[in-house]
Amino acid sequence: MSSGDEIKIRLDKWLWAARFFKTRSLAADAVETGKVEVNGERVKRAKQLQVGDSLRIRLGPYHHIITVRALSERRGRASVAATLYEETAEGRRAREALQVQVKAAQSVPGYDRGRPTKKDRRDIERLRRRGIE
Repeated sequence: MSSGDEIKIRLDKWLWAARFFKTRSLAADAVETGKVEVNGERVKRAKQLQVGDSLRIRLGPYHHIITVRALSERRGRASVAATLYEETAEGRRAREALQVQVKAAQSVPGYDRGRPTKKDRRDIERLRRRGIE
């Protein structure tokens, strides 16, 4: 490889190395299902990523809009992985606003917390008995 060649790496490997996904197969599945866009286009997992590319990654309800700053095939510490990309200010603001909305929705009474507690179950039974009598 000559010094003029640009280094490129597969998209699924980079997503795994940058710690967006726990395994490379999860990263590949996300790319195949359209949850990852490179420079505004839907791509395949073998897409050769290079420094300066813009990525949009959808993880659950959150969207990460990032710019690739460095390439790595190896998965290292989280502090090293954070240096591989830079999140845009617009993407960070949108994600933080959505986090506030999700947290507010969870604090609303009646939000489904899962299985009822013993106290909840007693209250439900008390209401049912009142309705029958």
